Amino acid sequence: MKTSRITNRPLVLIAVMLAMFVSAIEATIVTTAMPVIVSDLGGFSRYSWIFSAYLLMSTVTVLIYGKLADLFGRKPILFIGMFIFLVGSILCGFAVSMEQLILFRLIQGLGAGAVMPIATTIIGDIYSTEERAKIQGYLASVWGISAVLGPLVGGGIVHYFRWEYIFWINVPLGLLAMIGIGLFLHEPEREKKISIDYKGAVLLTLSLSAILFWLVEGGQSFARLSFYSIVLLLFGIGLLLLFFLVERTAKDPMMPFSIWKNPVIFYANLVSFTTGIILIGVTTYLPTYVTGVMEQPAIVAGFTLTAMSIGWPIASSAAGHLLLRHGPFVVSFIGGISLVIGSVLFILMNATSGPWWAAMASFFVGVGMGLTGTSFTVTIQGSVPRKVRGAATAANMFMRNFGNTVGAAFFGAILNTKLMGHFKNKGSDFELNDINLLLTEETRQSISGGEIRLLQDALNISLQWVHISVGALAIISVLLILRIPRGKGLLDVDD
Repeated sequence: MKTSRITNRPLVLIAVMLAMFVSAIEATIVTTAMPVIVSDLGGFSRYSWIFSAYLLMSTVTVLIYGKLADLFGRKPILFIGMFIFLVGSILCGFAVSMEQLILFRLIQGLGAGAVMPIATTIIGDIYSTEERAKIQGYLASVWGISAVLGPLVGGGIVHYFRWEYIFWINVPLGLLAMIGIGLFLHEPEREKKISIDYKGAVLLTLSLSAILFWLVEGGQSFARLSFYSIVLLLFGIGLLLLFFLVERTAKDPMMPFSIWKNPVIFYANLVSFTTGIILIGVTTYLPTYVTGVMEQPAIVAGFTLTAMSIGWPIASSAAGHLLLRHGPFVVSFIGGISLVIGSVLFILMNATSGPWWAAMASFFVGVGMGLTGTSFTVTIQGSVPRKVRGAATAANMFMRNFGNTVGAAFFGAILNTKLMGHFKNKGSDFELNDINLLLTEETRQSISGGEIRLLQDALNISLQWVHISVGALAIISVLLILRIPRGKGLLDVDD
C-alpha cells in the first residue's frame, strides 16, 4: 500500500509527544488542585471517584480504541478520542457539583483511552525497529517532564487563576497536537470491507467495567464479601468468559488472541501487569511514608517521586540502544533486577533513613520501569504486522493500567488491614482517618508525642508490608522475564 503524500516524521513526532503530554500531565495537575476543588464543590466522600472515574473509562476503552485504529486508521480514531477528551475537559471546568465533575471525568476518560495507545502505535508505524528503539527515549521523557511540571503548573494555576483552568489548559495543547497530526501524518489507504465486532466490544466494555468497579469500590462502598459484591464480580467474570467465547468465532475479533501465542508478547504483557501493580504501590504510598513516618514536608515527598521520573526516561533512552545490541531479554532482565534493587531498598527503609534513601529506591524503580516498558513496546510492535499493531500495543498498555487498578485495591486492603490490626493490638481508639494527623507539621502539633509515636509505628509497620509485597512482585516480574526467548528477537514483520 502506498501513500500519495509523505509523512513528515519529525513534526508528527512532536505532535504525538504533545498529545501524550496532555494525557500524562492530567493526573499530576489534577491531584495538585483537588484540595481547592473539594473546598469549592464539597463532597469530600466522593474524592476518590474523581480519579477512579477517569481511570475506569480510560482502562476499559483502551483495547477497543486499539482495535478501531487497526480497522479505520490511527488518525481518525485518535481524533475522535482526543475530541471526546477535550469536550470532557471543557465540561469539567463548568462543573458546579462533585457529581457533575465525576460525570465529566468519565467523559474525559472515555476519550483518554485512545491517546496513549494510538500515539505510541503511530510511532511504531512511521519508524523502523532500529529507529523506534531510539525514539522511545523521547516518548518516555514526556512522562518525566509531566511529572515535574504537573505539580508546578497546577499549583501556579490554582494560586493565580481558578481551578477550572486546570482542565481548560488541555484544550489549546490538544488542538495543537491534532493539527500537527492532521497536517503531517499521511496513512496508507485501507480496505473498504470492514467487519466490526460489536458483540465483542459490548461484552468487553461491560465485563471490564464491572470488574474494575469491584476492584475500585470493593471494601469502600460495599464489603468485599457482601451479596452485592459477589454478584457484581460473578457478573463481570461471566461476561468476560462470554467475551472469550464470542472472540473465538468472530470474523475480525476485537482482541486477536493469536498475538498472545507469541511468547515475547505473552510474557511482556504479564510483566506489564505486575509492574503496573508495583508502580501504583510506590507512587501512592511513598509520599505518605516520607511525610508521615519521616516527618518531611510535602515538597520533599514530591522530590522522592521525582527521582523515579528522572530514572525512567534515562533508562528508556539507554534501552533503545541496548535493545539493538542485546535484544529484549537482556534489557528487560536488567530492568527486572533494577526493580528488585529498588524494592529491597524500600523494605530496608526506616524512619531514620532520610528522603535521599527513599529517592534512591524510587530512582531504581524508575530505571526498571523504563527498561522493561521500552523493551516491551518496541519488541511487541516489531513482532506483529501493521494490521494488528494497534491492538497489540493497546493490549500491553491495558495490562499495565489493569495492574494499576488491581494494585490500588490490593495495597489499600493490605494497608488498612495492618493499620486496624495494629490499633487493635495496642488497645487504641484510633481509626484509619487519624493517619491524616501525621501528614503535616500543623496536624502533628495537635496530638501528643505518645500518640504520634503510636500512629507512626502503625504506619511504618503497615507500609513495610506494602514494600514487602512490592518486592515479591518484583521477583515475580524477574521470573516471568526469564521466560522471554533469548537473542535479539526484534522482528520487523512485513506490513
